[in-house]
Amino acid sequence: MFKHGSILAFLLTFLLTAASATLWAQSTEVRLRLPQRARLDIEGNESITIVPFLVVSQEGEDRPIRGRDIDVQQEFERYLLKVLRRDTDLKVLESSPVDLPTFDIDRLSREQDFWAAVGSRSSADLVLGGSLDFDIQDKTGYRTEAFTSPYDGREYYRQVLVEQTGFEYDILLQVFDGETGKLLYTDNFKDFQSIEGEDADPLVGMFENLYAIEDRLVNIFTVKEIEASRILFTE
Repeated sequence: MFKHGSILAFLLTFLLTAASATLWAQSTEVRLRLPQRARLDIEGNESITIVPFLVVSQEGEDRPIRGRDIDVQQEFERYLLKVLRRDTDLKVLESSPVDLPTFDIDRLSREQDFWAAVGSRSSADLVLGGSLDFDIQDKTGYRTEAFTSPYDGREYYRQVLVEQTGFEYDILLQVFDGETGKLLYTDNFKDFQSIEGEDADPLVGMFENLYAIEDRLVNIFTVKEIEASRILFTE
């Protein structure tokens, strides 16, 4: 015979389990696209211009990296212009050639007179600048893979030598007020992509990096939709 306490505990557990099962049976998971507001308030600003980004040299290089075969600065600027024109309402204005007052990115970000002069010459409400660090790394390592023996049909594991090329992009992006030269926004974007093969195309690796952070770049200037899961309860 059950004691009163045991019976009560059993009934309580049963009721909770039944209630949970009922709630679960009456719910469904849906995928929603939710707006994520722009990280920079650009209300009242309609135009932007780009100052060529500084390309940071690599530390410890004992040979020219294959990234030097491509113009990192030019390719990035071309990509950035395309994204701004395609995904934002900002009018992108051409920037005349500029002479940077310093190549120290920290000091450059504080040169308000310089940024204001760029904004004045181009008639742009916003000025975009920053620095780029694109690094290519050749890596060799081993990975474990399964294979079926042709002799006995059994499955075994073996270590296989794999040559890979790693591409690392480090972007410092800064937005300045075109009238005052004041720094309005700064952010750092990093991405690493690994492509199998020692002679992977650096241009391919570079754009794999850029595609991976594209949504974050666009979200600086405009609303961006993100996907999220939600549980809806039905009757």
